[in-house]
Amino acid sequence: MHATLPLLLQSDFPAIRRDRLETLQVNLGYRCNQSCLHCHVNAGPTRKEMMSDATVDEVIRYLAGSDIRTLDLTGGAPELNPGFRRLVRAARNQGIRVIDRCNLTVLLEPGQEDTAGFLADNKVEIVASLPCYIKENVDNQRGEGVYEYSIEALRLLNRLGYGMRDSGLVINLVYNPQGPVLPPPQPDLERDYRRYLDDHYHILFNHLLTLANVPINRFGSTLVSRGEFAGYMELLRNAHRDENLAGVMCRTLLSIDWEGYAYDCDFNQMLGLAAPIDGAAKTHISRLGGKDLKGKRIRVADHCYACTAGQGSSCGGALVG
Repeated sequence: MHATLPLLLQSDFPAIRRDRLETLQVNLGYRCNQSCLHCHVNAGPTRKEMMSDATVDEVIRYLAGSDIRTLDLTGGAPELNPGFRRLVRAARNQGIRVIDRCNLTVLLEPGQEDTAGFLADNKVEIVASLPCYIKENVDNQRGEGVYEYSIEALRLLNRLGYGMRDSGLVINLVYNPQGPVLPPPQPDLERDYRRYLDDHYHILFNHLLTLANVPINRFGSTLVSRGEFAGYMELLRNAHRDENLAGVMCRTLLSIDWEGYAYDCDFNQMLGLAAPIDGAAKTHISRLGGKDLKGKRIRVADHCYACTAGQGSSCGGALVG
């Protein structure tokens, strides 16, 4: 696989600093039941990296002593970590909003039969990857049969109340482009998703989040192999909008890797660019308690242009309407 970090480090991306920390995003491990082309984590069934019980305990302790409002769980497939449910319960008992970044098909895996019910019982917000509403496009990007399993999982979640008016159970879908292009306008695409999924499958959801593909790891390596990396970076740079800088996720989010170390975002985590906290090369979550991160410098490189191009892109979708 081609390394993309050397292509990104020499950057003129604007300097930005942290605001008040609101979201702790925790990567519970890189093991996943899928291997998607656009995956910036290089997640897959053979990955062994998983957060230990001891590190899960450190995350719970940090939450208890912080003002974190949202716990955002990701992977791989975060549900495959044995500590997933314990972490969810601990956060919900503290009144913290919990997001599960779910690939949908994991809910149908052996041993996960009651996971959807667990998420509903704990009012966990689901952010579900469905990179297109058309079967052929999804299967091309994520593997044969993934679309049908995703539809089955969405129907299961709808039966539990997810996406239903006044249920309090939120499910947002995530769109990723098929290649080195920017996502279309989020409101327009949401209408298309809503119409198609309702007409064909009677599936309901709350919102669609459009995310730009970041040119790192599996996706970045594919661009290099196809001779498209430089062209995609030029597209991102030319579409940069300064007004998006105020809303980028790294200003209010801290990303924790499976070993417990802190990064400014999940993309920096995958590149090994640790957050510059107190001058340490890497800072473990066990040493973060009581630290005020507001005003701290955010580590940037050329891949950051993916978050500020066009309508902008973050873990919460487009930054502008």
